[in-house]
Amino acid sequence: MSSPRGLFVTGTDTNVGKTHVAAMIIRALRQAGHRVGAYKPACSGAITGTAGPRWDDIERLRSALGTNYADDLICPQRFLAPLAPPMAARAEGRQVDFDLLIQGAEHWQPHADHLIVEGAGGLLAPVAEAKTVADLAVAIGYPLVIVARCGLGTINHTLLTVEAARHRGLSVAGIVLNQSQPEDDFTLAESNATAIAAHGQVSILGIVAWGASDGLQRQGHAVTIRWSDLARN
Repeated sequence: MSSPRGLFVTGTDTNVGKTHVAAMIIRALRQAGHRVGAYKPACSGAITGTAGPRWDDIERLRSALGTNYADDLICPQRFLAPLAPPMAARAEGRQVDFDLLIQGAEHWQPHADHLIVEGAGGLLAPVAEAKTVADLAVAIGYPLVIVARCGLGTINHTLLTVEAARHRGLSVAGIVLNQSQPEDDFTLAESNATAIAAHGQVSILGIVAWGASDGLQRQGHAVTIRWSDLARN
């Protein structure tokens, strides 16, 4: 049985919209007829209630899959505090198992021919003791989809992320600019996209407006991406 083809969704920052974009990619692949899996190796920041803790990112990814996969399959290591995974783990007297982060992706092999992996925080954020999201992306080996903000400052943040990725031998499939907050200046999105493409020699896959559940755009027109063509194993 061959390994799923995949993409690794990372970001220039936390709360930049990685889960939103990952869910969009999952839905697009499903609509194209592919068996799709969603994998977030580590997740922190639980919502607590009478039914126990739950994690918004996991629920959104599961909803995009359209199948009630167990939390353990989507995200094998979950922590309560809204901190980077190794810090959240320490707060519970635990430790992130980096090997399990990698092995968890392999558990999708019987279930999917395409796997969308979502990192935690930015590319150089810690994901385990002495390990970053970039280290995890290298170990898993999928091309990156980098999610960036639309507004002021995103050119520098995005180019730094692209440079860090390439320095580690990671392939960058492209950039998605996401209006992650309604106050983000959407009018800067097109000029930012042009500058990032020129200076970074990288593809801009599209721009996502605030509140858009599906669909990318460029210059006011809808853009269709064949995500399966970007995925690798």
